Amino acid sequence: MKHIYLSICLFLITISIAVAQTYTTPNTGVNWTLDDIANASPSTITVSGSDYTLLENLVISENDMLVLGSDLTLSIDSDLLVTVFGTFLIDGNSVTITAIDQTAPYNGFRFEEFSQINIQNTTIEYGGGLRVLTEDFTLNNCTITNNVEGGATTGAVISLTRGIPQITNNTISFNELPAIASAANNTVSAYIYNNHIEGNNQLNTNRPQINMGTTMVNDTLKIIQNTIIGNPSLDQVGGIAVANLVGGSIRANINYNTIQNNRYGLTIVGPDSFANLYNNIIEDNNTQNIPLQGGSGVSLNTNSGTMEVIAEGNQIRRNLWGITVIGTASINLGDGVDSQGYNIFSENGNEGELYALYNNTSNTIMAKNNCWIEGQVNTLADAESVIFHQVDDASLGEVAFDPVGTNCENLSTEDVEIESFSFYPNPSNGKINFNNIHSFTEITIYGIQGNLLLNKAISEGENKLTFNLPKGLYFISFTNEAQRVVRKLLVP
Repeated sequence: MKHIYLSICLFLITISIAVAQTYTTPNTGVNWTLDDIANASPSTITVSGSDYTLLENLVISENDMLVLGSDLTLSIDSDLLVTVFGTFLIDGNSVTITAIDQTAPYNGFRFEEFSQINIQNTTIEYGGGLRVLTEDFTLNNCTITNNVEGGATTGAVISLTRGIPQITNNTISFNELPAIASAANNTVSAYIYNNHIEGNNQLNTNRPQINMGTTMVNDTLKIIQNTIIGNPSLDQVGGIAVANLVGGSIRANINYNTIQNNRYGLTIVGPDSFANLYNNIIEDNNTQNIPLQGGSGVSLNTNSGTMEVIAEGNQIRRNLWGITVIGTASINLGDGVDSQGYNIFSENGNEGELYALYNNTSNTIMAKNNCWIEGQVNTLADAESVIFHQVDDASLGEVAFDPVGTNCENLSTEDVEIESFSFYPNPSNGKINFNNIHSFTEITIYGIQGNLLLNKAISEGENKLTFNLPKGLYFISFTNEAQRVVRKLLVP
């Protein structure tokens, strides 16, 4: 009997040792640093110069703030979680948050509703990701890499829940889960700008690297100027998906992104969906190589309700399908009013056939002024040869593609002369100059959301343009009947 009692005692002691302790800040409205916590609870954080080690779970209370304001490294023990109800601010020039042992990751971060989160210039690695339950969230100029499944998040390394979180200028790469996601039953209109996103979803599940659900009605999801690169060995991982599967709506601007080497490029699914797709480069999204299961550069699909997408200036190359339109979905690829066309298609196909556009709906699709076969003069017959529509199946809608783009042989991205076109000064406070040697007829300035701000006719030769725009980043488009060049403009 004594031996049994002793065994039970040892078992209970083992359990008590295995369960991590938690330090909670006292909720007194104090701004805490890691040194402050180490002084208040030496068992929670140890310090050696600019190296800090977290040995217990940490909770930042509702009225408290944790500030990491200097360059430092925070190493976290396995299975530990940092939970924030209050404010979490990192504004040092170089902060690293990592695991003590890379083979024994920590659980990551959980940012509760109404918390205030601003993370700058930080590497976050070998943890369980960022569970973002608050809408007051900024992640800027950070590196998020080698994080794992099974910690704070399950849907993505950055898992969003509400509002308009800001995710800008980051590198998000080689995580076990997708890069960024929101749940199907939450409304999130994130601002996802200028991130390099590569090789995420290392578990190779059937999810894209950016996987967003429904959006807010009055605030638009913005996925702008990101690079989304897949790993060709991960044959289940897509590029971007925005889906309305459980009721709600989609309002999205997906512009100026480069999407390459994924299972598919971009898909929008579900009713009450409205999106602008401008100036994206969507190439080589064919890693699964099964045409009936994916591989579209752009796929639009809804079986009920309305889906309206406007597409202009996109470059879609070497996917299994160029654009597929399914169910009751609709796309405007060039009506001369809302879209000028200028989309470029090249070598999208499978099983020996080219499919620049597959209209698998009863809707008429406007698609004027596009280059259907890049690198050669296009004829109506050329366009017809790569478009599947009413001519091929009488039950389908027509694609109205007359006129086709002219001088399509000059629209290749290899055209060094047109690519060298520029204006000056940039940044500019209200005036730019340029030499119009390419016979551009029109200049247009857009905001980063794709909203039109200025449109003006221009002449050949030297031109000067004045404008009055607030501080920010803009895009300037120079166009004629055959060509379009888009450049960034910074107003300081």
